[in-house]
Amino acid sequence: MNQILKTMKIGDRVAVLDDNLAGIITRIEEDLVYIETDDGFEISFDADELVVVGDFRVDYHSLQQAVSEEKNRIKKPGPKSSKKREEHPLEVDLHIENIANDIAGKSDYQLLNMQLNVARSQLEFAIRKKIKRVIFIHGIGKGVLRAELETLLRRYDEVEFYDADFKKYGRGATEVYIYQNPKRSL
Repeated sequence: MNQILKTMKIGDRVAVLDDNLAGIITRIEEDLVYIETDDGFEISFDADELVVVGDFRVDYHSLQQAVSEEKNRIKKPGPKSSKKREEHPLEVDLHIENIANDIAGKSDYQLLNMQLNVARSQLEFAIRKKIKRVIFIHGIGKGVLRAELETLLRRYDEVEFYDADFKKYGRGATEVYIYQNPKRSL
């Protein structure tokens, strides 16, 4: 466990170093610290991305129980959702050695098409399963796969894409956000 993580506890108020976010630590798992932002979203961070602000401590479990009781008090009858909030994106490694066992005798064009077919099928899977985020790991190389992947992604109205987290993936990955209720033009 790193030194920074040892100083953090559930209930600490923390701020994100490189972003305008703050929240309360809700849980700590291995090297990941989960915070509930002031807007009510749970997001995970590496411990070195956070700083404890002040000595503000909250008994998170008591707070969670009080919020739950209040929600039950004002709860409207209706169907219950059994879906858990998505915490981690779907990661798809497009490196050819992870896709194909037998690449001998195949042209670069054939290999590129194999990679794009995997990207397309995984993106469509994510759309069907309502997965909100997908990370395509394409590597740096000559940039051909990245360019072709961006061309593919532009064909989908319900997606937005950008470079993935540099700290985690370097320049070799693209993150895709999938809108769950896209506004389509007629």
